Amino acid sequence: MPTVVGKRPLVEGDVLTPTGVALRDVREQLFDASDRILLRDGPTGLTSRAVTAEAGVAKGVLHKYFADFDAFLAEYVLARVHRMDAEAAVLNDAAGTGTVVDNVAGSVTALFQSVAVAIVALITFRDELRARLRETWPAGVPVLTEGAMMIGRYLGEEQRLGRVAADADVRTLAAVLIGSGHLLFADRTGARPDAAAVRHMVSTVLAGVTI
Repeated sequence: MPTVVGKRPLVEGDVLTPTGVALRDVREQLFDASDRILLRDGPTGLTSRAVTAEAGVAKGVLHKYFADFDAFLAEYVLARVHRMDAEAAVLNDAAGTGTVVDNVAGSVTALFQSVAVAIVALITFRDELRARLRETWPAGVPVLTEGAMMIGRYLGEEQRLGRVAADADVRTLAAVLIGSGHLLFADRTGARPDAAAVRHMVSTVLAGVTI
């Protein structure tokens, strides 16, 4: 007779928490736990024991799915980078509507109010993690480089629509916007910059470029 979890049989691939609850997607459960730890405790608090405890699973579960903790962290970082695809789609859809400055300011705020700033700090904090990421991400810091590409594509679309000057170097502008945004949000313990501060930064970078 099969083991029953809740109202359904336990199937291959389920992982049980100490209370007997089945986790159908334990990887995402562990990634979500990492988000909470990073936002609460910063990169120094992110350990394999902290992750499994936060996720409510047995200590050995993480190593069932990943070769070691840095392999786990590398996949975690890349999974969070891929989440930015949805934000990129929203930003691209905004091309031709509202103002360029407001659209970029909103995107920068959404990016850096997420776990992104803590992930950048994590990558900086762990040498082995950076080495692992180099295997699949050959240049730059994930999150920052993806953010710059996202904004660069958006500015390119606005350029095509005639709302950004034809001779503007949108790739360089995007890199400056992401770097400046990171500086605004980098202090995890301080007050978050308000909307006016973000908009001022964006409008300064794009001064003379938007039409």
